[in-house]
Amino acid sequence: MDRPPPGPGRTATATRRSPASLTRPATVRRDSRRPGRGPARHRRETVPRYWFADRLLAVLAGRRPVHSMLNHTVGEAYEQLVQLAPSDEPFLVGREPAVRHCDEYTPREGAIEAFARISSGDRVHALAFRLEQGPDLRWRCAAVEVGHRPRAAAEA
Repeated sequence: MDRPPPGPGRTATATRRSPASLTRPATVRRDSRRPGRGPARHRRETVPRYWFADRLLAVLAGRRPVHSMLNHTVGEAYEQLVQLAPSDEPFLVGREPAVRHCDEYTPREGAIEAFARISSGDRVHALAFRLEQGPDLRWRCAAVEVGHRPRAAAEA
């Protein structure tokens, strides 16, 4: 079966393609192992302040054990988490707590002072933490404070 030579508007490469490739749009993903661009929530998890805010909130709300942050803390931050972790009332009232917004201040290179708004039902709480970048370029939490508890009560 001979094909006609390419005419006006047709090229030789178009005649060599399979019929399926001619009907398939060019934007279709052919590799199903790699998903396309995810929602904004997944992109924010790559930002250190959001990653730490989510993990710290999970510890404070009792969804994760304190020791899950052991390799992600330095200095007194782990001890602060141990004291703050059994949070009974404020984070468990109403709906499940969630990080609504997180922002940062960079006092110097390799340090981030972050603050997050945490909502739980109709309540809003503050979470502040300091991140320091180590020689291995990994971020670690160096201090944690929760806005609903006075610091003296947390240390007692």
